[in-house]
Amino acid sequence: MVLWQRSRQSTNIRDLRGRGGIAMGGCGTLVIIIIALVLGVDPRPLLQMGDAVQQQSPGVEPGTVDPTDEQARFVGAILGDTEDVWNAIFAANGSDYEEPVLTLFSGAVSSGCGNASAAVGPFYCPADRGVYLDMSFFEELSSRFGAPGDFAAAYVIAHEVGHHVQNLTGVSDQVRNAQQRVGQAEGNALSVRLELQADCYAGLWANHAQAQRQIIQPGDIEEGLTAAAAIGDDRLASRAGGAVVPESFTHGTSEQRVRWFTRGYQTGDPQQCDTFNAAQI
Repeated sequence: MVLWQRSRQSTNIRDLRGRGGIAMGGCGTLVIIIIALVLGVDPRPLLQMGDAVQQQSPGVEPGTVDPTDEQARFVGAILGDTEDVWNAIFAANGSDYEEPVLTLFSGAVSSGCGNASAAVGPFYCPADRGVYLDMSFFEELSSRFGAPGDFAAAYVIAHEVGHHVQNLTGVSDQVRNAQQRVGQAEGNALSVRLELQADCYAGLWANHAQAQRQIIQPGDIEEGLTAAAAIGDDRLASRAGGAVVPESFTHGTSEQRVRWFTRGYQTGDPQQCDTFNAAQI
């Protein structure tokens, strides 16, 4: 995906790498334990890493990234591209798009949703409307999950921005409220539909980006599909050596994630990403 240079650089990036980390504790510790147990990972190394870093409040304002930092420029270009796509879609529907801030960090970070380790992976925090990314995840995506390539990384960013769109449109709140009224299995099923919609939105971004700037090359979509399949709940459970229990899924199977990304990419229509009213997910 060498054509990403055609996209403009976003100025909504906050780079905290090399500025220290945060002390893990409270809600952040609980979140890490839960996620680690769900994925079949021993949470103790993550907690020990959290204890090793120091508390810091960097107070870094969003801005442009170092022009010599190729990885950061790539992230800035993809984020800028999602901004252009979603600004246009929101405007077409008579509303304004509030652009998220993407925070680059290394090791651990403090967000409006609490403290988090890089082991959690990229995430979106609805409390501060921000995307958080440790770029070592892209190396893990390649080496551990067999999903290399720039477009695989772009898919991850676009997916997290998809969660931001859900937050702006009120879908995230609706899901959280509904989850409070149902049992665990039903709540997980709602989470799956939320994640699959974000996958569809990632595909939708790719559709519009290609139509507007022709940034996608042969093989790019395959990279995105490989990434989507690699982080399906069934694939992750199998890799962790645990039982594949559909009722425990929170993100969707590999097949579902691929199918909804493809749907977004083929249609480019937000209305086609309504996973909550779909007869088949």
